[in-house]
Amino acid sequence: MAEVTGNTVYNCRNCRNPIALREDLISKKYKGRSGPAYLFSHAMNVIVGQKGDKQLMTGLYSVADIYCSNCGEVLGWKYVRAYEASQQFKEGKFIIEIAKIAKLY
Repeated sequence: MAEVTGNTVYNCRNCRNPIALREDLISKKYKGRSGPAYLFSHAMNVIVGQKGDKQLMTGLYSVADIYCSNCGEVLGWKYVRAYEASQQFKEGKFIIEIAKIAKLY
């Protein structure tokens, strides 16, 4: 588990494992499977599952579920590939559902 000091950190709500830094938050205007979600440029202490193609609200993507490396909770997904040129800025970024994280200052 990574040790993070001096930054606002988003943690796994289930086990408090650090997942993402506030400085890596790109947008709060996304939707996950269970409701609102955030888009992050980076995530830590996650396991990236197998990728597969999925039709989402903004187009077709290759995505992979991400899991907490400590407790295995599904946190969201990683955009592996965007098939539409206008959505390629999402490639390599992470959707993390708000319901799955807690903020620590």
